[in-house]
Amino acid sequence: MYEPFPGNYVWNLSVNICLGMGGAMGEMDRANAQVREIAEQGEDAGTEAFFSAWGEMADRLFLLGEEAEDAGHDVAASEKYMRATAYYMTAERMQSRHYEPRRAMYAKMLESMDRAIRTGRLACEKVEIPYEDGSFNGLFIPGKGSGPRPCIVFCNGLDSVKEMIYLSMRGAFAERGISLLAIDHPGVGEALRLRNLTAIPDTERWAGAAVDSLETRSDVDPDRIGMMGWSLGGYYAPRAACYEKRFKLCVAWGANHNWGELQRRRLASEGARPVPHYWDHVLWVWGKETLDEFMDFIPRVTLEGHLQNMTVPFLIVHGDNDRQIPKEYAYQSYEQAVNSPDRLLKFFTDKEGGVEHVSADNLEPVRSFVADWIADRFDSRS
Repeated sequence: MYEPFPGNYVWNLSVNICLGMGGAMGEMDRANAQVREIAEQGEDAGTEAFFSAWGEMADRLFLLGEEAEDAGHDVAASEKYMRATAYYMTAERMQSRHYEPRRAMYAKMLESMDRAIRTGRLACEKVEIPYEDGSFNGLFIPGKGSGPRPCIVFCNGLDSVKEMIYLSMRGAFAERGISLLAIDHPGVGEALRLRNLTAIPDTERWAGAAVDSLETRSDVDPDRIGMMGWSLGGYYAPRAACYEKRFKLCVAWGANHNWGELQRRRLASEGARPVPHYWDHVLWVWGKETLDEFMDFIPRVTLEGHLQNMTVPFLIVHGDNDRQIPKEYAYQSYEQAVNSPDRLLKFFTDKEGGVEHVSADNLEPVRSFVADWIADRFDSRS
């Protein structure tokens, strides 16, 4: 993994994720140079300085996008708006939930993504998904070819957002004739930040709502809808597929088999963490007031006792050097999915790349493998 901040895994992870979304190394290096010294003080210290450096970079790109748009150069404008989106997102996700300026930056990120879609005439539709007494939203990216096409519901992890999914996937699914619904479900993105929808263990509730929405679309084949997620989505997605039987396959990108147990390990300083201000962040995501309340609740977030209900094809992909999720969890998920008719556990090694947590070091090998595995089972390329 590219490590511009030696010894600071959380900051390095953020930079690598941004590279995977299409960030430009030269632009990012200029911003990083402003904060390298403070990064040595640890993952929590200096995040506001990171916010300022990366925010200035994003603002500059946004203005350049406006200049290109005013000149009638819409394709160039869209490229700049997309990079600005990635930079705004990276700076915002590094902050404490109590840091007020992150709210304005999140709004800038949404606006920048909207402009990227509009100016680039991107095949990306904002959708609203009815859910219980309210709704959450997503981005629908249609697969190429005549419909109705298969579709994958792609859920986030602890701290990613639907725009990250869009920028990271780079059309890999669409090129294989597979539509993608990237969702800001309870606990992430707009659902958390703007609607106060916190995470729940029984993810089939919001995943089922996503399927309900897809079944209203004439361009989606209701018999070829799958579920996948990365990072904490490696819990969310399998849990949903175990109980929402309209899903016809499932992918766990990062085998988060027992996230509740993992929190006890992290309290004991075992393993790396994905975001600064980690414990405050997880309280926010799960809607808990104190760490004691969180630790009493979180053992419920496990696939133990559930995976025997996985009755569809099930793919688990895991980085060989994942510093956040133990490899033993990948084996546990595979071994317990005894009723899946077609299960596969694939570790990515130095040979292929993608060895870090959810392939932050190199997205392409895993992205391509997953998309091909799904296309083969949905026969979407015929």
